[in-house]
Amino acid sequence: MRRLAALACVGLLLAACGGDEESAGPTTTVADPGPPATTQAETETAAPPTTTEEERDGPVVLIQTERGEEVAVAVEIADTEEERQVGLMHREFLPDDAGMIFLFEEEITGGFWMKNTLIPLSIAFANGDGEILRILDMEPCEADPCEIYDPGVAYESALEVNQGAFASWGVEEGDLLTLEQ
Repeated sequence: MRRLAALACVGLLLAACGGDEESAGPTTTVADPGPPATTQAETETAAPPTTTEEERDGPVVLIQTERGEEVAVAVEIADTEEERQVGLMHREFLPDDAGMIFLFEEEITGGFWMKNTLIPLSIAFANGDGEILRILDMEPCEADPCEIYDPGVAYESALEVNQGAFASWGVEEGDLLTLEQ
Protein backbone atom coordinates (compact mmCIF):
# COMPACT_ATOMS: atom_id res chain seq x y z
CA MET A 1 0.00 0.00 0.00
CA ARG A 2 2.83 2.43 0.85
CA ARG A 3 4.51 1.65 -2.46
CA LEU A 4 1.28 2.48 -4.34
CA ALA A 5 0.95 5.77 -2.44
CA ALA A 6 4.59 6.63 -3.18
CA LEU A 7 4.10 5.88 -6.90
CA ALA A 8 0.98 8.05 -6.95
CA CYS A 9 2.94 10.91 -5.36
CA VAL A 10 5.73 10.57 -7.94
CA GLY A 11 3.14 10.57 -10.73
CA LEU A 12 1.55 13.73 -9.37
CA LEU A 13 4.94 15.38 -9.04
CA LEU A 14 5.84 14.58 -12.64
CA ALA A 15 2.43 15.68 -13.90
CA ALA A 16 2.64 18.96 -12.02
CA CYS A 17 6.20 19.72 -12.88
CA GLY A 18 6.54 18.96 -16.55
CA GLY A 19 7.42 15.26 -16.59
CA ASP A 20 10.48 14.14 -18.45
CA GLU A 21 9.01 14.57 -21.90
CA GLU A 22 9.42 17.37 -24.37
CA SER A 23 6.37 19.52 -25.09
CA ALA A 24 3.54 17.02 -24.64
CA GLY A 25 0.85 18.93 -26.51
CA PRO A 26 -0.76 22.25 -27.19
CA THR A 27 -1.31 24.85 -24.51
CA THR A 28 -2.56 28.40 -24.52
CA THR A 29 0.13 30.71 -25.86
CA VAL A 30 0.86 34.40 -25.62
CA ALA A 31 -0.22 35.87 -28.96
CA ASP A 32 2.48 38.55 -29.21
CA PRO A 33 5.86 37.37 -27.95
CA GLY A 34 7.02 41.01 -27.72
CA PRO A 35 10.54 42.08 -26.75
CA PRO A 36 13.07 39.84 -24.97
CA ALA A 37 12.41 38.83 -21.37
CA THR A 38 12.91 41.55 -18.80
CA THR A 39 15.81 41.39 -16.40
CA GLN A 40 15.31 41.06 -12.67
CA ALA A 41 16.48 44.65 -12.21
CA GLU A 42 13.86 45.87 -14.69
CA THR A 43 11.15 43.79 -12.99
CA GLU A 44 12.06 45.09 -9.52
CA THR A 45 11.27 48.65 -10.58
CA ALA A 46 7.95 47.80 -12.21
CA ALA A 47 4.76 49.26 -10.79
CA PRO A 48 2.06 46.80 -9.75
CA PRO A 49 -0.07 45.92 -12.76
CA THR A 50 -3.61 47.22 -12.49
CA THR A 51 -6.40 46.96 -15.02
CA THR A 52 -10.05 47.89 -15.03
CA GLU A 53 -12.65 45.18 -15.55
CA GLU A 54 -13.33 46.57 -19.05
CA GLU A 55 -9.64 46.15 -20.02
CA ARG A 56 -9.53 42.46 -19.09
CA ASP A 57 -10.15 40.15 -22.02
CA GLY A 58 -9.15 36.86 -20.42
CA PRO A 59 -8.67 35.23 -17.06
CA VAL A 60 -7.05 37.36 -14.37
CA VAL A 61 -5.65 36.54 -10.95
CA LEU A 62 -6.31 39.33 -8.48
CA ILE A 63 -3.86 39.43 -5.57
CA GLN A 64 -5.08 41.25 -2.47
CA THR A 65 -2.04 42.35 -0.47
CA GLU A 66 -2.02 42.81 3.29
CA ARG A 67 -1.41 46.53 2.64
CA GLY A 68 -4.80 46.71 0.91
CA GLU A 69 -3.48 46.97 -2.64
CA GLU A 70 -4.85 44.84 -5.45
CA VAL A 71 -2.56 43.46 -8.15
CA ALA A 72 -4.04 42.14 -11.41
CA VAL A 73 -2.15 39.47 -13.34
CA ALA A 74 -3.41 38.27 -16.75
CA VAL A 75 -3.03 34.50 -16.71
CA GLU A 76 -3.09 31.40 -18.79
CA ILE A 77 -4.73 28.54 -16.94
CA ALA A 78 -3.09 25.12 -16.69
CA ASP A 79 -5.75 22.86 -15.22
CA THR A 80 -5.26 19.64 -17.16
CA GLU A 81 -2.40 17.19 -16.82
CA GLU A 82 -1.13 18.02 -20.33
CA GLU A 83 -1.22 21.80 -19.73
CA ARG A 84 0.56 21.42 -16.38
CA GLN A 85 3.25 19.25 -18.00
CA VAL A 86 4.02 21.88 -20.63
CA GLY A 87 3.61 24.98 -18.44
CA LEU A 88 5.82 27.83 -19.66
CA MET A 89 8.37 25.56 -21.37
CA HIS A 90 10.22 26.92 -24.42
CA ARG A 91 8.93 30.49 -23.94
CA GLU A 92 11.38 33.32 -24.52
CA PHE A 93 9.13 36.08 -23.19
CA LEU A 94 6.41 36.62 -20.60
CA PRO A 95 4.73 40.05 -20.36
CA ASP A 96 5.40 41.96 -17.13
CA ASP A 97 1.79 41.72 -15.96
CA ALA A 98 1.17 38.11 -17.02
CA GLY A 99 1.67 34.61 -15.71
CA MET A 100 0.36 31.08 -15.61
CA ILE A 101 -1.77 29.60 -12.86
CA PHE A 102 -1.64 25.88 -12.21
CA LEU A 103 -4.87 24.54 -10.72
CA PHE A 104 -5.25 21.17 -9.01
CA GLU A 105 -8.45 19.32 -8.12
CA GLU A 106 -7.24 18.68 -4.58
CA GLU A 107 -4.44 19.59 -2.21
CA ILE A 108 -1.07 18.23 -3.37
CA THR A 109 2.54 18.28 -2.25
CA GLY A 110 5.75 18.22 -4.24
CA GLY A 111 7.63 20.71 -6.32
CA PHE A 112 8.02 22.24 -9.74
CA TRP A 113 11.04 22.11 -11.98
CA MET A 114 12.20 24.35 -14.80
CA LYS A 115 13.25 21.82 -17.44
CA ASN A 116 13.14 23.48 -20.88
CA THR A 117 11.97 26.75 -19.30
CA LEU A 118 13.98 29.68 -20.61
CA ILE A 119 12.63 32.51 -18.41
CA PRO A 120 13.59 33.01 -14.74
CA LEU A 121 10.34 32.76 -12.77
CA SER A 122 8.89 33.32 -9.33
CA ILE A 123 6.16 30.98 -8.13
CA ALA A 124 3.54 31.49 -5.42
CA PHE A 125 1.94 28.38 -3.93
CA ALA A 126 -1.57 28.91 -2.52
CA ASN A 127 -4.02 26.82 -0.51
CA GLY A 128 -7.67 26.20 -1.40
CA ASP A 129 -8.68 29.55 0.10
CA GLY A 130 -6.20 31.38 -2.15
CA GLU A 131 -3.78 32.24 0.66
CA ILE A 132 -0.19 32.40 -0.58
CA LEU A 133 1.77 29.94 1.55
CA ARG A 134 5.20 30.15 -0.08
CA ILE A 135 6.96 32.18 -2.80
CA LEU A 136 10.10 30.81 -4.48
CA ASP A 137 12.40 32.08 -7.23
CA MET A 138 13.26 29.54 -9.94
CA GLU A 139 16.08 29.51 -12.48
CA PRO A 140 15.90 28.24 -16.09
CA CYS A 141 17.15 24.72 -16.77
CA GLU A 142 17.76 23.32 -20.21
CA ALA A 143 19.41 20.00 -19.32
CA ASP A 144 19.12 17.40 -16.59
CA PRO A 145 19.56 17.37 -13.73
CA CYS A 146 17.16 20.24 -13.02
CA GLU A 147 16.53 21.52 -9.51
CA ILE A 148 13.11 20.79 -7.99
CA TYR A 149 11.57 23.79 -6.25
CA ASP A 150 9.53 22.29 -3.41
CA PRO A 151 7.55 24.70 -1.22
CA GLY A 152 7.42 22.22 1.65
CA VAL A 153 3.66 22.79 2.05
CA ALA A 154 0.46 21.32 0.58
CA TYR A 155 -1.19 23.58 -2.02
CA GLU A 156 -4.05 23.66 -4.55
CA SER A 157 -2.70 26.27 -6.97
CA ALA A 158 0.57 27.80 -8.06
CA LEU A 159 1.05 31.11 -9.89
CA GLU A 160 4.19 31.64 -12.01
CA VAL A 161 5.31 35.15 -13.05
CA ASN A 162 8.58 36.76 -14.13
CA GLN A 163 11.24 36.38 -11.45
CA GLY A 164 11.14 39.26 -8.97
CA ALA A 165 7.65 40.44 -9.96
CA PHE A 166 5.99 39.45 -6.67
CA ALA A 167 8.64 41.38 -4.73
CA SER A 168 8.31 44.45 -6.96
CA TRP A 169 4.51 44.39 -6.60
CA GLY A 170 4.72 44.05 -2.81
CA VAL A 171 3.11 40.58 -2.88
CA GLU A 172 4.06 38.41 0.10
CA GLU A 173 3.20 35.16 1.80
CA GLY A 174 -0.22 35.56 3.46
CA ASP A 175 -1.68 37.62 0.59
CA LEU A 176 -4.78 36.25 -1.20
CA LEU A 177 -5.19 35.08 -4.82
CA THR A 178 -8.55 35.09 -6.59
CA LEU A 179 -9.03 33.79 -10.14
CA GLU A 180 -11.56 35.73 -12.25
CA GLN A 181 -12.49 34.18 -15.57
